[in-house]
Amino acid sequence: MAAVTEDVEGGAGRAHRPSGPRAEAREQAILDAALELVMEVGYDRLSMDALAERAHASKATIYRRWSGKAQVVVEAIRRRKHGRHAVPDTGSLRQDLLEALGGMCLSLDGDEALVTGVMSAMRTDPELAVLMRAQVIDDGNPVDVVIARAVARGELPPGTTGDLVNEVGPAVVMLRLVFRGEPLDEAFTVHLVDEIVLPLLRNPAGATQHPHESPPT
Repeated sequence: MAAVTEDVEGGAGRAHRPSGPRAEAREQAILDAALELVMEVGYDRLSMDALAERAHASKATIYRRWSGKAQVVVEAIRRRKHGRHAVPDTGSLRQDLLEALGGMCLSLDGDEALVTGVMSAMRTDPELAVLMRAQVIDDGNPVDVVIARAVARGELPPGTTGDLVNEVGPAVVMLRLVFRGEPLDEAFTVHLVDEIVLPLLRNPAGATQHPHESPPT
C-alpha cells in the first residue's frame, strides 16, 4: 500500500517540480547515483530504495520527477550522452567522423558494465527499450548531422544517409568493447572511419553487391 500511495503522491507532485540551483543539483545527484548503481548491481537489481539511499534523497523527491527507474536511468544516460557528444564541424567529412566517433568511443570506453547492463535489460523491459530508443538512440545522432553537412558541402551525393553506418557501426563497436574486451582507442577509431564508415558512405551499393557480380555499367 505504501508504494501505491507514494506513486500517487509522486504523480501529483511532478506537476509542481521545484526549480533553482539546489533542485538541479539534487536532480543530478539522483541521476549520477542511478548510473553508479546500474554499473555496480545491474539494472534489474536497481531499486528505488537503493537509489534514494545512494543519492541521499527521499523516494518522494525522486517520484516528483520520475515515475520509475526506467525514466531515471534513461534520463541519466541521455544527459551523459549530450554532455559528451558535441557534433564537430571541421569542414571535412573524414575529420568530422574521426572526432564524432572518437568522442563516442572515448565516452563508452570503461563503461562496459553500464552498456551491457542496459542493453540486456532492454530485452526484457519494454518500457526501458521504448524510452532508450526515443530519447537516446534516435535522438540527435551526431553521425547523421555530420553526414547531412557533408551532403550540403558536396562531399557526398544528395540523398546519402547514415542508415547503413548506424546499423554496422554500433555492431562493430560492441563487438570490440563487450565481446573482445579491446580498447576503443584512436587506432580503432581510424580503422572504423577509414575502413568501414567511409566505404559504406561512398559506395553503399558495394556493401551488398555479390562478389562475383559485375558492377552496373
